[in-house]
Amino acid sequence: MRYVAAYLLASLGGNTNPSAKNIKEILGSVGIEADDERLNKVISELNGKDTDEVLNAGMSKLASVPAGGAVVASTAGGPAAGPTAGPAPAAEEKKEEKKEESEESDEDMGFGLFD
Repeated sequence: MRYVAAYLLASLGGNTNPSAKNIKEILGSVGIEADDERLNKVISELNGKDTDEVLNAGMSKLASVPAGGAVVASTAGGPAAGPTAGPAPAAEEKKEEKKEESEESDEDMGFGLFD
């Protein structure tokens, strides 16, 4: 992912055909050492392609990927809507409780983020 991000950064900067050297410079600027094999794979796959077209093709593929939990979609609004509406607030409360517990456990350790 970092190689693709560096490639996209280089192309956004005006370089329509970034080289391995360009990508290594971008990655090196944030302290990442580039793996030549992965870098060459990204360059060979994206070389000569318009990044806007590649991104749009990827977005259309991602549109079919489910994102999130299992949600019951009901147009009737009858019995199916009742059971699904009940557990959701309980789940939110459990998440909040767990978050509070993790914050308390940090306090028990005797140091904070900015100490």
